Amino acid sequence: MAVIADRCPDVQVTVVDLNAERVAAWNDTDLTRLPVYEPGLDLVVGRARGRNLHFSTAVEAAIAAADMVFLSVNTPTKQRGVGAGQASDLRWIEASARQVAAAATGHTIVVEKSTLPVRTAEAVKAILDAAQGDAGSGKTFSVLSNPEFLAEGTAIADLERPDRVLIGGEDGDAIEALASIYGQWVPPERILRTNLWSSELSKLTANAFLAQRISSINSIAALCEVTGADVREVARAIGSDSRIGSRFLQAGPGFGGSCFQKDILNLVYLCRHFGLEDVAAYWQQVVDLNIWQQRRLSRKVVQSLFGTVTGKRLAVLGFAFKADTNDTRESPAIRICRDLLEEGACLAIVDPKVESRQISEDLGCPPLAAESPGEGGWLPADDPVAAARGADAVLILTEWSAYRQLDWPGIAAVMRRPAWLFDARAVADAAAARAAGLRVWRVGEG
Repeated sequence: MAVIADRCPDVQVTVVDLNAERVAAWNDTDLTRLPVYEPGLDLVVGRARGRNLHFSTAVEAAIAAADMVFLSVNTPTKQRGVGAGQASDLRWIEASARQVAAAATGHTIVVEKSTLPVRTAEAVKAILDAAQGDAGSGKTFSVLSNPEFLAEGTAIADLERPDRVLIGGEDGDAIEALASIYGQWVPPERILRTNLWSSELSKLTANAFLAQRISSINSIAALCEVTGADVREVARAIGSDSRIGSRFLQAGPGFGGSCFQKDILNLVYLCRHFGLEDVAAYWQQVVDLNIWQQRRLSRKVVQSLFGTVTGKRLAVLGFAFKADTNDTRESPAIRICRDLLEEGACLAIVDPKVESRQISEDLGCPPLAAESPGEGGWLPADDPVAAARGADAVLILTEWSAYRQLDWPGIAAVMRRPAWLFDARAVADAAAARAAGLRVWRVGEG
């Protein structure tokens, strides 16, 4: 919405939320305190806010005034009931659709922006049609699907120069109304038009294919480690094939974030619902291998440290699921750290953007008192050297650029010997770490 407002100064964009604290943060004059960290977002918000970008808790009033409403609410995986652990929880989509049905005036174009199971638009349309059928309401609706394909960390660039904009629908006028907004900065050949169901399914499929590549290269990384091959050389060789390409071939601790696992599990559920058991099993394996990779890394640490980490201090560098974001949803670091805490390790965790409060929530336990020894606990650290003080090992779990040039002599000097570096992202200067006296393991390196 910020990018649309920035690129379309003639369009008034109002972002509404029931969370008054979050809306206040979006309206904070200090742009460094926005509730979402995304490189470049502060500049975009700063240019448009107050001109044609507004943040408000007045949900009904904003809907009543709108010509177009984007449904952008969360669609987490269901935690109980039919489809628990796989199907999407659509309660907020239904609640939003009912709110739009009640508050809208005149003709309103309703745009599905959340990631949704295919044919969710049928439910949205049914709710809106019920309001449209009320005698004398004067309300009419069109429903479009406009899934997002941006990536956290590069979201602004992805929106300003998208590979494609996908609009699915049945109302040609509504499709063109939305296309005209994107058309103010997106070349027309990159604005794709499909039916509703193709658009909804395309988002799930895109994320499934990207996650599949990550699980695939991580499976090869494990093979490289036992055969003497190097997964980076393998990735470069196969990535040079124009039919394959080099994107998403970086071996690591597995995929995370708000979308990949959730969307694949949703795809698995849909396939099973429609009786496609073999297809469901195929996509389930992508998730299973991702979990296996994370468990493999935690086991590698324990095995290398003489079979036990009980009472040992381990420095964990990076907790976000990827660099350039403060998002920890489904971060590989969560499962790896939980496994090590279960083994009795004391973790010193540092991340340049993730707050201690979030780490506590994700790990399910508060931090230890500063620098106190303990088994199965964690504490925050200010920097890599502080985290490594007295540690038996350093684990790099997020590929922050700062971790490419660490002070390895300084880090090694404060560690207990023999000391290890476990580089799950293959970003550190391995030669410098070895020269400082550390034993080094890098993912996918034989």
